[in-house]
Amino acid sequence: MNNKKQMNQKRPYILTITGFDPCGGAGALADIKTFEANKTLGLAVSTCITYQNENEFEHIDWLSIEQIIKQIDILFKAYRINYAKIGIIENFEALDKVVDHLLYLNSSIKIIWDPVFSSSTGFDFHNNIKNEYIEKICKKIFLITPNWIEMKMICPELTILEGAKKISNFCNVFLKGGHNEDFKGKDYLFTKTKQQNFRVKRIAEYPKHGSGCVLSAAITANLARGFSLEKACLRAKEYVTNYLCSNESLLGYHKI
Repeated sequence: MNNKKQMNQKRPYILTITGFDPCGGAGALADIKTFEANKTLGLAVSTCITYQNENEFEHIDWLSIEQIIKQIDILFKAYRINYAKIGIIENFEALDKVVDHLLYLNSSIKIIWDPVFSSSTGFDFHNNIKNEYIEKICKKIFLITPNWIEMKMICPELTILEGAKKISNFCNVFLKGGHNEDFKGKDYLFTKTKQQNFRVKRIAEYPKHGSGCVLSAAITANLARGFSLEKACLRAKEYVTNYLCSNESLLGYHKI
């Protein structure tokens, strides 16, 4: 392929709507790094400013829904955005408004929601999970990517897998297996018609701050590149495994 043809092949734009983590391990910075490493062009809207590093969390300042919408609008004026990932957001009312606004701007946009309820350093963002909002929101999005703990919070009356199966009646569910005590690292993909398992090919020895953000961002990037949902999940799982194995610290390396 010649250089001129390469230049004409534009990368797809992806929008992340999430918090700002100054150490870059999670949130918008982690998503942007992941998008770029997976050959897409990342755009970011901030929902909050966090005061944290990979070892401790001190405080959070939330942005208003009006501030979030203004950021979204200026980006949609300049770019065609067909995929958006939503991470940490103040409450379900704000999440619902953001989802509706994205669909208003692009009725065919595919929205991936990574339901961040607490930080890896132990700070809880949400304790009151409203089931009526969960179902309402999931009916309007393409994919939700909870981990084991988040899935239990979403459907506390059911087992983890039963909860994921229930939510798959409304949207696709990629259940991240980092907290799976029986099969560490085993992920599950639930759609309306089937369930698939994703086993680990190798053990990732070193935990990472924000690894859930990275996995969800990698799925979004691969979807934007045209891969099927199953293939996007497989490629993202390999990417995050490389990320987890990249060094011994809590902040991983994104390899292009």
